[in-house]
Amino acid sequence: MEIERKYTIKAMPENPGSYEHHRIVQAYLCRQPVVRIRKSDDDYYMTYKGKGLISREEYNLDLTKEGFEHLLTKADGNVISKTRYVIPIKEPRFKGDYRLPDGVDLCVELDVFDEPFAPLVIAEVEFPDEAAADAYIPEDWFEADVSEDPQYHNVNMAYKA
Repeated sequence: MEIERKYTIKAMPENPGSYEHHRIVQAYLCRQPVVRIRKSDDDYYMTYKGKGLISREEYNLDLTKEGFEHLLTKADGNVISKTRYVIPIKEPRFKGDYRLPDGVDLCVELDVFDEPFAPLVIAEVEFPDEAAADAYIPEDWFEADVSEDPQYHNVNMAYKA
């Protein structure tokens, strides 16, 4: 199960290159259900995503480089490329008395898109449960919560003209 919120940002955090980061190339084979292929650095996989915007089923299957390259020729729409920076959230804030389960840490996955989507930058935060997603208070450098806005979902971006 994937439970995440997406945000636009006010400004880039200081020195994003100092954080763990990955080069991602992804494309879509199907919109309903969502079937995506992705290369993240030297890892390759296919993902099935169920219905939903904030919470939905997600299954990943390993692919070989050859399998990825073969399926990439069959992809529809735009191929998306981006750099993802993984930024730990040192002290996440929540409404009410919600507390993260022991041993669970949150991070921002900051996606900086290449053309044709540049200068788009989207921050995603994945949560252990829906209660955390509902209680989360966004970081000060986040702008708008676009979790339920379909235009910010990569699958819809891939199919933009």
